[in-house]
Amino acid sequence: MASITIRQLDEQLKARLRLRAAKHGRSMEDEARDILRSALSTEPSRPKNLAEAIRRRFAPLGGVDLPDLPRDAMREPPRLDE
Repeated sequence: MASITIRQLDEQLKARLRLRAAKHGRSMEDEARDILRSALSTEPSRPKNLAEAIRRRFAPLGGVDLPDLPRDAMREPPRLDE
């Protein structure tokens, strides 16, 4: 099995890991393994509709009211039979 070293771990985070491990009756190493296993066990769901995903992402920021701009009438399409 592979092993990893985690450098520059915040002391508060380490203390929380120690408390969580004690609460579950296991070592900090085993608790970290379980956290990684849980976090990586499922694939993140990808949005099926990009526009809907964007709308959900920005909805909490509120909407923007844009002024109505005057539009020109549609021009006639070019005739190709001439």
